[in-house]
Amino acid sequence: MAGLWAVVLLGAGGMLTEVGPWYKALRKPALQPPAWMFAPAWTTILALAAWAGVLAWQGAGSDAARWTILAAYAVNFVLHVLWTPLFFKAKRPDWSLVEVPLLLLSVASLIAVVGRDSALAPWLLVPYLVWVGFAVYLNWMIVRLNGPFRA
Repeated sequence: MAGLWAVVLLGAGGMLTEVGPWYKALRKPALQPPAWMFAPAWTTILALAAWAGVLAWQGAGSDAARWTILAAYAVNFVLHVLWTPLFFKAKRPDWSLVEVPLLLLSVASLIAVVGRDSALAPWLLVPYLVWVGFAVYLNWMIVRLNGPFRA
């Protein structure tokens, strides 16, 4: 199940991301990673997040704990998938900037939830938290450098 979560997130991210002329024309911050870096970074981050989910699931002492893990991953899934169409399909980095802190909070919640049932699992999610925190900065800078945006 955790592997499926990661694969579907990766697939959705890939299908919803359009790095076309609109995106290429945006002014980007100096710290913007090269485009080729995003796929391996997300693959690694989501594989670690799936592993964290498996460890927490295995360590969960009750059905209630497992439901909490599932709920935290489900909320994260929705928020993770939502960012991409806001930014790339709607071409509204300003809207995605409103959403991305919620994604960051969902990752922090995952860390708290999996930490109840595994000592290693929260550490496996630290790269996810750091990368999404960096995404908040990149998103904010793109809005600052290019706004205002119109539908």
